[in-house]
Amino acid sequence: MSSNGGFILADPRSLRTILIVLDSVGIGELPDAPEYGDAGSNTIGNIAKAVGGLRIPNLEKLGIGNIYPIEGTKPLKATGNYGKMQETSAGKDTTNGHWEFVGVQLTRPLPTYPHGFPNDLIEEFERRIGRKILGNKPASGTEIINELGGLHVKTGCPIVYTSADSVFQVAAHEEVIPLDELYRICKIAREMLTGEHGVGRVIARPFIGSHGKYTRTGNRHDYSLHFGRTVLNELADAGLPVIGVGKIYDIYGGSGITKGIHTEGNMDGVDKTLEAMQQYPNGLLFANLVDFDMLYGHRNDPKGFARAIEDFDARLPEILASMREDDMLMITADHGCDPTTPGTDHSREYVPLLVYGRLLRQNVDLGIRNTFADIGATLADRHGVPKPSIGESFYSVIAR
Repeated sequence: MSSNGGFILADPRSLRTILIVLDSVGIGELPDAPEYGDAGSNTIGNIAKAVGGLRIPNLEKLGIGNIYPIEGTKPLKATGNYGKMQETSAGKDTTNGHWEFVGVQLTRPLPTYPHGFPNDLIEEFERRIGRKILGNKPASGTEIINELGGLHVKTGCPIVYTSADSVFQVAAHEEVIPLDELYRICKIAREMLTGEHGVGRVIARPFIGSHGKYTRTGNRHDYSLHFGRTVLNELADAGLPVIGVGKIYDIYGGSGITKGIHTEGNMDGVDKTLEAMQQYPNGLLFANLVDFDMLYGHRNDPKGFARAIEDFDARLPEILASMREDDMLMITADHGCDPTTPGTDHSREYVPLLVYGRLLRQNVDLGIRNTFADIGATLADRHGVPKPSIGESFYSVIAR
């Protein structure tokens, strides 16, 4: 322990940070948004207008209304610190955003397949897995299992599809292709999809039920492309717990994550985060709440999206009350997915940055951060591990 200006400074390895990603809750178009077809996108701003204002008093107290004028909120003297971040990596996918958080900049967009995957790639995939496939087109996951689920059950052929994201998704009924076999099939796809066809994620999408009543299960598993060493590896190598809640473990392929905790929806994600806060007194608790994106953004449902934001806001006091005096909470997003625009793709947007801790300064305007990697640099700075090659820490600005 050491002292500074009368305060006792804790060993940085004893500190805990809670990082929560509100998946796709962007806060306004980036300057290069028109190049991505996203001019005018503003996920949270446009949702608020569409529903006549958001009621998010707890996020408001942390300073979200100070970042951008959101109908239903107001700027005020915040208990937290606030700003927004711009993405320097090419693209607007989950993979790009999360890897940039921890210090990796992707200079080229990950490949997407608006017309399906090349025939030669599919033929080689079929040869390796010993099965023919169905689909091979961009589609909504719920719609394609209703369209092809009956034929899949009859033939045993897995359903392959993609989306506007850089993903290769394989859907199968759990009673037709058992989970172990589906995961094996996805691992084969991951081994194949490198280089030119190096998609960000291969995703196992199991489902159950009968014709007309198919539903996806919680046994989804992602197989992500690896992009090198990150601040997560530095934290884990320093002996700190790095706990991934939700799809965090899958996004990083387990690299630098000491434990992954599966979740089923936003509220379960909050529950599991609270449970982890009781179990792990130090290190990084890193959660992704995916319902905003999966259930509402991609389905162009601003009312559902607004309700999900308000539901998270209502749970936020539980998280704040569970924080220790020397904890730090960071809330952000990985991209936008504006449900008020015609398309269903992600949108190239700034993301909010809210930072709170009882021993931190309050109401500091963190401005526009030049890269999402400022989060990784701040984590490294706070926990006393080597910093990523990109990103600027804002910890000294908010630490007392």
